Amino acid sequence: MGELSHFNQDGSVRMVDVTSKQVTARRARAGGFVKMAPEQLRKLPENPKGNPLEIARIAGIAGAKQTAALIPLCHPLPVTHVDVKLRLVAGGVKIESSVATNAATGVEMEALTAVSVAALTIYDMCKAIDKSMVITDICLLEKTGGKSGDYVKPGAGE
Repeated sequence: MGELSHFNQDGSVRMVDVTSKQVTARRARAGGFVKMAPEQLRKLPENPKGNPLEIARIAGIAGAKQTAALIPLCHPLPVTHVDVKLRLVAGGVKIESSVATNAATGVEMEALTAVSVAALTIYDMCKAIDKSMVITDICLLEKTGGKSGDYVKPGAGE
């Protein structure tokens, strides 16, 4: 485990200086889940607001592109690719994002934001029928590139 990088020696918060870091190809994948009742899952195609999965996919892409505006100490990055996939599974909607860039810092936060915004969009579109949905398991699945090297969450390939 490394040290927390968003603090000065005096303990005040700071944006990490990545000026001297090498620009490299970087990718990150994140996942999450929206738990919902079986009857809610069956009603998803009938949603009067439109297709919740497609709208959530677009919202996730837009969210990834806005990460620096939402998370105060994130660097604005030239995101070169964002993909968000949603699929119905037993118990809810599984969400996975993939984000890429060529930059001096990684896109983990963009991948996590994409999943979070997609999950919140599913909730927003379905809350009229079921307010008991739970957004859960949002996590980094994998990241490549950069000084810290590659990371794969244990069990992420299963």
